[in-house]
Amino acid sequence: MNQVKILIADDDPVVHESLGIYLKAEGYIPIDVYDGMAALENATSDISLCVLDIMMPQLSGIDVCKEIRKTSHVPIIMLTAKGEEIDRIIGLELGADDYIVKPFSPREVVARIKTVLRRSVEHEVSSSRTVSIGGLQIDISRYSVTMMGTPIICTPKELESLHMLASNPGQVFSREQLLTRIWGYEFAGETRTVDTHIKRIRSKIEHPDFKWGIKTIYGVGYKFEQF
Repeated sequence: MNQVKILIADDDPVVHESLGIYLKAEGYIPIDVYDGMAALENATSDISLCVLDIMMPQLSGIDVCKEIRKTSHVPIIMLTAKGEEIDRIIGLELGADDYIVKPFSPREVVARIKTVLRRSVEHEVSSSRTVSIGGLQIDISRYSVTMMGTPIICTPKELESLHMLASNPGQVFSREQLLTRIWGYEFAGETRTVDTHIKRIRSKIEHPDFKWGIKTIYGVGYKFEQF
């Protein structure tokens, strides 16, 4: 059985010490780095999940997340000492899978790591299919979107949101349903994260010449429809 490597990027040695004890007890291998540049250098293909502190020397966790998402869909959990809404929203919009506010319980962090890893595996197994509508093709197993044969660059959460909507044309999903099913947990009052993602998806796939789009159902949510 291959051991799972967890990248921990934080400039506080206490964080590494406390998380390391619990991670090792669960059979995980913690990879410890203390700044943003080291986090990028160590976010290799054999890493199963990244835990990124937002405030780090050289590169912030937000910048590291942004760079990782250009080439990788590895699960990411953000750590923030601020607890400010803007940190959470930016991290989620860039493709983070979860966030945890400091101070935290190491046991809680490990529990969240397990949840994100499990959700990632379940998503790969249950969603390994392609949705084709007209000239739009969404391949969730390859995390790719093409429109009339042209690749469309989407973040993981944009692609997952689009795949969920396009897989169920005509079905209305509330913002809470999308947030819970795509991000895997509820963020009370943060449904504007969904609105931001839908706005970005629309800017990438919608065009007057194409017979599909995401329609807003005011007061409810969104649905994918063909015209």
